[in-house]
Amino acid sequence: MKSGNIPAHIAIIMDGNRRWAREHNLQVLAGHQKVADEVLEPLVEHAAARGVKYITFWAFSTENWMREPKEVEGIMSIFRHTIRKRWQRLHEKGVRVRVIGDISKFAPDIRKALEDVMQQTEHNTKITAIFALNYGGRDELVRAVRQFADCGHVSEHDISDALDTKGIPDPDLIIRTSGEQRLSGFLPWQGVYSELYFPSWHMPDFTPQKLDKALAEYGKRKRRFGK
Repeated sequence: MKSGNIPAHIAIIMDGNRRWAREHNLQVLAGHQKVADEVLEPLVEHAAARGVKYITFWAFSTENWMREPKEVEGIMSIFRHTIRKRWQRLHEKGVRVRVIGDISKFAPDIRKALEDVMQQTEHNTKITAIFALNYGGRDELVRAVRQFADCGHVSEHDISDALDTKGIPDPDLIIRTSGEQRLSGFLPWQGVYSELYFPSWHMPDFTPQKLDKALAEYGKRKRRFGK
């Protein structure tokens, strides 16, 4: 694949954790745990090695709060461990970490940990790993629009700068695992010209080799941006 065909920004809707757990006769949190412990770091490293500059993971949506309280509590525990241990490893490898979404809804210790890791890694340059936490596309747009309540004129640039992704290029490629062929409100403004890829395998099965397949598919696409 020519280097020019490598997307600058890949965004991933991490779907299928619970289905993977059921298929393997495991507890519902097992899929989430496997992704946190075994999947994310290799994907970030491999993306960086392939020349990708930004990789976004939609890890928790605004709707995910409606899941069973025990599952939500378990996911929060995974977050605490991942931020403290796994993201520290990313920092040691030169990865910059950013978070998008309304993190005000999380417990104070999680918010503090997120703020600390973003500050700690802000000068890293290997790749930027973005985690969408309590993120919903409509929620993001509502929060952005509120900033312009008294403005007479608002441009596309103004809106882009008011979004959580300010300073981050729009995704070139959006991947949704587990076979579902919809975006479910993921990056609705930023993803208008993104290429879409819907593999059938679940997120816990997402390996660097599968990322290469996605990149190969992307390399075949001809992007016209409406022209």
